[in-house]
Amino acid sequence: MAMTMKHLFLTLLFLSLLLHSSFSQPTMDGAGLCGSKCSKRCSKAAVMDRCMKYCGICCQQCKCVPSGTYGNKHECPCYRDKKSSKGTPKCP
Repeated sequence: MAMTMKHLFLTLLFLSLLLHSSFSQPTMDGAGLCGSKCSKRCSKAAVMDRCMKYCGICCQQCKCVPSGTYGNKHECPCYRDKKSSKGTPKCP
């Protein structure tokens, strides 16, 4: 009886961990979120490749991208405060 309860407990624990990881996977993968947010952010950029590169870097580090194509950096302080080695804003 004790062995059966132990196996049941371990099985339920394993299943709950498996279900939790499968449901939380999309939220942990920021690449899709960053890609779509940066596409909107960079839609009017003169140099799209550079904008997408730096927006992606900033999004992965900060876990957010300000709305719109320009400004609104108050929505994401980490994104706003990142600076290049020259002291200019790093994130588009």
